[in-house]
Amino acid sequence: MAVARTRSVTLVGVTGRTVEVEADVGNGMAGIHLIGLPDTALSEARERVRSAVVNSRYPWPDARITVSLFPASLPKRGSQFDLAIAVAILGAAGFVPAERVAGPFFLGELGLDGRLRPVRGVLPAVLGAAEHPEVTVVVPAANAAEAALVPDVKVVPVADLRQLVEWLRRGDDPPRYPVQDAPSPPRSAAVPTVDLADVVGQPVARRALEVCAAGNHNLWMLGPPGTGKTLLAERLPTLLPRLHLDHALEVTAIHSVAGVLPPDSPTIDRPPFVSPHHTATAAAIIGGGSTVVRPGAVSLAHRGVLFMDEAPEFPRHVLDSLRQPLESGKVTVARSAGSVTFPARFILVLAANPCPCAQPQDQSGGCQCTPTLRRRYLGRLSGPLLDRIDMKVTVARSSRRELMADRQFVETSATVAARVLLARERAAARFDGTPWRTNAEIPSSALHTRFRPSEAAMKPITTCLDSGTLSTRGLDRVVRVAWTLTDLAGKDHPDEAETSAALALWLGMSG
Repeated sequence: MAVARTRSVTLVGVTGRTVEVEADVGNGMAGIHLIGLPDTALSEARERVRSAVVNSRYPWPDARITVSLFPASLPKRGSQFDLAIAVAILGAAGFVPAERVAGPFFLGELGLDGRLRPVRGVLPAVLGAAEHPEVTVVVPAANAAEAALVPDVKVVPVADLRQLVEWLRRGDDPPRYPVQDAPSPPRSAAVPTVDLADVVGQPVARRALEVCAAGNHNLWMLGPPGTGKTLLAERLPTLLPRLHLDHALEVTAIHSVAGVLPPDSPTIDRPPFVSPHHTATAAAIIGGGSTVVRPGAVSLAHRGVLFMDEAPEFPRHVLDSLRQPLESGKVTVARSAGSVTFPARFILVLAANPCPCAQPQDQSGGCQCTPTLRRRYLGRLSGPLLDRIDMKVTVARSSRRELMADRQFVETSATVAARVLLARERAAARFDGTPWRTNAEIPSSALHTRFRPSEAAMKPITTCLDSGTLSTRGLDRVVRVAWTLTDLAGKDHPDEAETSAALALWLGMSG
């Protein structure tokens, strides 16, 4: 009898942590004992592993089996440890060479018949394993394409336990998943089926979408039903550039942990669009869970768009919970077992009706809401939250004449996206050598030192600051939008025209 060691990965948020799996087969009362803070799903692995080994026609050791998961102080959750536990036990019992199982990482859930089932979170787990040199990762065949996204990692796809054991016993080359040494650009997870040309009669709102896409700015649209607020928000992702490889892996890892990764296309290279219902809880928006902490809507919208339709209908505490991720670009979920941090840098788009009844105010028998009721309704959006919104646009009803006149000025998403890409390239050239890529990411300290507009350009903004119309945070957001308007105009520095236009967009709801 001996001890065998192998390795697996546990997830803390979207970060993979290496776990060493040790198995000891020794004298004592026959049974299997798991130690190292396993959760319920992991504790049930003893029955899955035993049945999988027996049904794969390998003898089960009639001895006392102790499986230790190191580090012992780190909680382990999930069923992805099944495969590592099985090969460690077989190695300790002498059915496979112990030295053959010591190097690779093993991930996967075992079925009772020995089949290897896919698990969620394979991409972040392989990213965690890739921190070690010359890594080999054994994964279920259904997760092989997702695992192969990580460069410089040898991925071994396995269909069942018997196939894996025979490979380990023979010692020949593994059935490596075909992957290029330099990964090609990721495939698109979804082809857009909507276009900005579908929206007619809202030129100001379309321009606001372009500015949002160019600088990653937040937007609030106010208007009666049927004016195109939802249509506009749904078309914002079509104006955003494709995600860079590092961002695509980051977004894909979050969706993999959440278990919502499309099976037919393992890579998400287009900015995601998430639109939760107004009955969503704070845990659904921010992230949470009683045992396993899962990412919420703000993290699923990372590098994309979070659209909250009928925003005043959301509970106020849910809306105010957005303030932290809007500022920091991440969200921390604290539980008694510890804290988990998820990335959450997104474009927030809010849409609201002017009053609870949402009836037209210019027709007899229409809206009967009092001014007090309207103020109370919109007052559900707190001042600190609105202070983090870069642009506020009123979306009004369009007459037939306005619709007909605007059709000749409507542009496709591809046309606008080309201008957005040029504006982002100008911003990237300006931020060369810094960790920022868009104007919305510039911190306040750099905004007023390295990227401060001239005093003449700042005059409209400072006037509003002195009168109390602007807060200090609002001033920063107006300056960021001014830089985005400058990039779209192809200029080097904002002048009074850009700062005035940015100020008008910021004051759109109150000015």
